[in-house]
Amino acid sequence: MKVRVNPEICAGFGICTGIAPHVFELHDDGYAVAVLDDIAPEDQDLMLRAESQCPARAIAILES
Repeated sequence: MKVRVNPEICAGFGICTGIAPHVFELHDDGYAVAVLDDIAPEDQDLMLRAESQCPARAIAILES
């Protein structure tokens, strides 16, 4: 599984960084980025939660 943050949509709320700080961080410009290329299977529920709670709907989960 992979996760991506669309930089065109992200509004910098940072909810994803609170849910999974080991996967997401706020970039210098204040917007979120995914810092891992591949997501471990045990983090799948966290990624689904981050995706569903993103107010801007900027997070996309991709199957590997």
